[in-house]
Amino acid sequence: MINEISCEKITAAVERLCITANKQLPDDIKDGISSALKCESCDLAASILKDLQKNIDAAREYDLPICQDTGMAVVFLEIGQDVHFTDGSLCDAVNEGVRRGYEKGLLRKSVVGDPLNRLNTGDNTPAIIHTVITKGDSVKITVAPKGFGSENMSGIKMLKPADGREGVVNAVLDIVKKASNNPCPPMVVGVGIGGDFEQCALLAKKALCRDTRIKNGDEFYALLEAELLEKINRLGIGPQGFGGDTTALAVNIETAPTHIAGLPVAVNIGCHVTRHSSTEVK
Repeated sequence: MINEISCEKITAAVERLCITANKQLPDDIKDGISSALKCESCDLAASILKDLQKNIDAAREYDLPICQDTGMAVVFLEIGQDVHFTDGSLCDAVNEGVRRGYEKGLLRKSVVGDPLNRLNTGDNTPAIIHTVITKGDSVKITVAPKGFGSENMSGIKMLKPADGREGVVNAVLDIVKKASNNPCPPMVVGVGIGGDFEQCALLAKKALCRDTRIKNGDEFYALLEAELLEKINRLGIGPQGFGGDTTALAVNIETAPTHIAGLPVAVNIGCHVTRHSSTEVK
């Protein structure tokens, strides 16, 4: 049976998610920082982690954004195949939700309408919208504001199949080393492996939306996540780049089938406030 969903419901949901994501850090990231603090052997690094905790608490207490860079609004839509949208255009509804959310939440508008002419659109639209059709009669919406201190440190490498697992590890470590302190560590490292050029990058972005306490369902990749996390933390970049044991809170890997001649690897880095918030609309 077809379920009709008004586009105004989508707008209202996106508006709420934009504000929530920017002001309330997910529990897994807060828990990750707390766990890192318990294990951090460097006094300066521990002091910085405590400051990050104070900032997170202050944002919630005073209803302020966790970070001044409230990012581009990346919106993931998982649309049930039995959904029919009414009263407007889906993309327009999403962008209206972003516009309202950034206005109502007093969030910084960071989007320019043209990459070279650089004129600010004034309302943080358009959003980056990714859609996928799933079973069911509802819509799952995830808003993941992405600041560019971390986004600018992203990278993709088109490896050869012969590079194998070792090549993947080296590629990820190389990108993180070059990122250094720029993405405001401790970071979350999203890794996409497989697909083609653009799908690989999308996998890495989606990886940042997975709860860092939940490891990859394939033991092979769960072990690779653990190995990469250990090696990244050995780099000594540390919180905010001042050294220490905690360069990354987690490594999340997502994979997809790929071509016999390719081994794409993408890295999308999230800062210590890797933000995302989700809801279901019926």
